[in-house]
Amino acid sequence: MGKEELNIGEISKPRFEFRSFGQNFDQAHFRMSRLSVPVPEKVWERHSDEIYIMSRSNDNNNTKIRDGKMDIKTYVQTVNGLEQWNPLMKGEFPMPAEVLKNEVFPAFMVEMPALTKDTYTYEEFIRMVNDHPDLAAVKVHKQRFGYMVNNTICEYGIVLINGARLVTINSESTETEDILKTISDLGVEGVENINYLQAIKRVVGMIDKPMAN
Repeated sequence: MGKEELNIGEISKPRFEFRSFGQNFDQAHFRMSRLSVPVPEKVWERHSDEIYIMSRSNDNNNTKIRDGKMDIKTYVQTVNGLEQWNPLMKGEFPMPAEVLKNEVFPAFMVEMPALTKDTYTYEEFIRMVNDHPDLAAVKVHKQRFGYMVNNTICEYGIVLINGARLVTINSESTETEDILKTISDLGVEGVENINYLQAIKRVVGMIDKPMAN
């Protein structure tokens, strides 16, 4: 069976991903831009403002909110140092209390707050998060530049995490060998694979570890 041909912005079967965060990936970005095949104009440069919900007791479920919609992905496995994540839940506000009770807060792996209403607005949900001792709502602004190298979807990004500036690079594909070749071609072999959950926790102090550089 042949490899799946990936297209930026289209849904495929679950992908594996290499991503890292640091202060400088200029050389890797330069090589990424030179090695990339042409990509659609819509992914040349994208901006977004998102809220990530951090939980002190959870590193397996990645929860973000953008444009009033919640997206939770769950960690599946690591193969050859590359992580695979699958969708766990999608929802939007106002959100039924039953969804918060049965899907959202269990993903955080924390004590359930008292739910006294049938539905909750985004603002009410964020207040619950901010009032919880083991949760934090973190503001993330992304400026992303899209590429395609070795049939892997790549990006270089400038990321503000509660105002702290980092840069990120990534390569994702359904084929791990294509990602590993891209890592080699970009000159980032040996660079730590750091997902968004880990990066944000390091910035806000939930994890005491440095970035890749």
